[in-house]
Amino acid sequence: MTLARSSVSLVVGALGVTPDWVVKAAHAKSVQVGALVGTARHAVKQREAGVDLIVAQGTEAGGSVGTVASMVLWPQVVEAAAGVPVLAAGGVSRGSHILAALSLGCQGVWTGSLWLGTAESELSLEMREKLFAAESEDALLARVMTGKPGRMLRTKYVDAWQAPTAPAPLSWPMQSILNGYSYKRAEHARDLDYWTYAVGQVVGDMKGHTTVKSEITRLLNEYVNALDHLQKVTDVD
Repeated sequence: MTLARSSVSLVVGALGVTPDWVVKAAHAKSVQVGALVGTARHAVKQREAGVDLIVAQGTEAGGSVGTVASMVLWPQVVEAAAGVPVLAAGGVSRGSHILAALSLGCQGVWTGSLWLGTAESELSLEMREKLFAAESEDALLARVMTGKPGRMLRTKYVDAWQAPTAPAPLSWPMQSILNGYSYKRAEHARDLDYWTYAVGQVVGDMKGHTTVKSEITRLLNEYVNALDHLQKVTDVD
């Protein structure tokens, strides 16, 4: 169990309302609870469930997502959260995105896809280079990976599942189990045309190998530059 580890300080769920027993068990161990949401309606339910923070994830994000874009979703969730801290997710890859999130009332950002291109990523060099070659429009929304709507890298594998003559994806979790076998075979054969991975539209900003440290430094520098620019264009003499 995750809560049995003393190093854990936060657990976050992404599918459905957080059960009451999870919140109580976590809080009993001084562990905070977060939840990813894709609508303001979901945010209200998570707030009522007693979570400590809410991650407002726009449809630009990778993996399981809703259909509301980040710039629309973030302020809606901030209002629905009614004081519960909100982190902005979905399309965050630049310091200016952080400034935008804070301007819309969020307390911070939640980043995911950005870290796939780093040396610390779980992906192989070949897999990372497959992402670097992609553009933002290559991050498609489909049911191919899990049976639930999710955003992933477009490859021949995804196209095959999307073809008119293809069978419908299985329901979750059976589709995930089915894909596990094909992904492993594609990895072992180094044929990544028949592999895919959950990634958001920020894949278009990911163009080369990097590290977590350098990405954090870049984000902070870009944030400062964006803030300076905003102050200049809004300064009234």
